[in-house]
Amino acid sequence: MAESHPERSTEAFFGRRRGKRLRPQQSAALETLLPRLRIELDSPAPNDSGDLFRERVQEVRLEIGFGGGEHLLTEVQRHPEIGFIGVEPFVNGMAKLTSALEGNMPPNLRLYDDDATQLLDWLPGASVWRIDLLYPDPWPKKRHWKRRFVNQANLDRFARVMRPGGLFRFASDIESYVNWTLLACRAHPAFAWVAGSAEDWHTPYKGWPGTRYEAKAIREGRRPTYLTFARV
Repeated sequence: MAESHPERSTEAFFGRRRGKRLRPQQSAALETLLPRLRIELDSPAPNDSGDLFRERVQEVRLEIGFGGGEHLLTEVQRHPEIGFIGVEPFVNGMAKLTSALEGNMPPNLRLYDDDATQLLDWLPGASVWRIDLLYPDPWPKKRHWKRRFVNQANLDRFARVMRPGGLFRFASDIESYVNWTLLACRAHPAFAWVAGSAEDWHTPYKGWPGTRYEAKAIREGRRPTYLTFARV
């Protein structure tokens, strides 16, 4: 089963760790695959994040909070030449992804099941080409906004680990969080909003498979927004 790290502090950007009880197949996949794909922070970070993968990769991309893994798995399969690190502290989400792997261990995939800020602080500088934050917990109540993942400290973390010219992609159906992210990134000297037209931010990313959460948002009348920021 996925280990937690109580000795490490968390900045509480995510909520509960577990949902409903896992099915036997999910538990088996989690117990078998996660220990083999998990990045362990107890060892020193490599000088190059590409060294985390079993085969040589052209670049490294990071997805924070991958949910059920729909987007992450699509990207892993579409781009075997690229290394992907998926972060998801929610046990049920990690179980869905490992179950979908059906016993396979893609050489271009690594996983982390704890606080993403700890991984960001551990990774070597200028070693990640793209960071995806797709439908993060919006913490809609104003008193909880401090728990939103997009903030000055985490944008500083992104800026440290990203290569110049790399991309930070953010998707959400919550208007207040979209505006929050736009303001935070435009105020940060390391990021520039990439938008060529007024409709860009409502156009899904190339190859975007959609997610169950996004489908639910559309059914409920919320329009998704897709933002891209370049690391300058």
